[in-house]
Amino acid sequence: MYRQARRSVYELFAAGRGGRVGYWTDWFITALIALNVLAVVLGTVDRIARLGGAFLFWFEVVSVAIFTVEYVGRVWAAAEDETYDHPIVGRVRFASRPLIVVDLLAILPFYLVAVGVGVDLRFLRALRLVRFLRILKLARYSDALRRFTLVFRRKKEQLLLAAFLNVLLLVLASSAMYYAEHPSQPEAFPSIPATFYWGIITLTTVGYGDVTPVTTAGRLLASVISALGIGLFALPASILASGFMQQTDGEERSPAYCPHCGERLDRD
Repeated sequence: MYRQARRSVYELFAAGRGGRVGYWTDWFITALIALNVLAVVLGTVDRIARLGGAFLFWFEVVSVAIFTVEYVGRVWAAAEDETYDHPIVGRVRFASRPLIVVDLLAILPFYLVAVGVGVDLRFLRALRLVRFLRILKLARYSDALRRFTLVFRRKKEQLLLAAFLNVLLLVLASSAMYYAEHPSQPEAFPSIPATFYWGIITLTTVGYGDVTPVTTAGRLLASVISALGIGLFALPASILASGFMQQTDGEERSPAYCPHCGERLDRD
């Protein structure tokens, strides 16, 4: 009975293995996460906090209880997976996975606040911001987010190269602008690190306009840097777009299976 119960819990929380019960459990947890984030946001409105403070508190208590059961159930049932079949080491390895750590961080602040006698309350208030990590739990229940994670992993080398080129361009652009504008505007361009702000705003084409070049050399540099930023800072988006297209093509060619019964589906 112990093994059967553990297997049932494992299949309940495993994607595509829980049948209809698992399907509706995923949707329930997803809705609960979204409502928790909404409650945190609304709780910062003074009028709502005064009128519905008790409701928001008990809603969080119930939500944390459900998330705790989910977390404990996942860690306990992880031994059903051959990768984590060791009763202690396997569960520790499973609990150290990024999404499982997010699950823990999403509920940990509540318990720290509950037992935080004699602890700096400012520290506890900062910890409560970690509740927003509950929205990251949606990555487990969203096919779109899982697909994004897969594409990101496949394209990580290209993305790292694009990030390196962007950082290199930022350093070169900020350094050149510092030497061009510092003599005329020492307060706006006091150092190269401070000029990074101007470089990021310019390369991303945001252009707040609070820091602008006034010299001829600075304006010429700004024109060239802006043109380079349009292409180079858009490079990661094109890499991800290519990855999504490849992922979509692969899914269309691969066989589809029913998430409830596991039978192969005929795409025709």
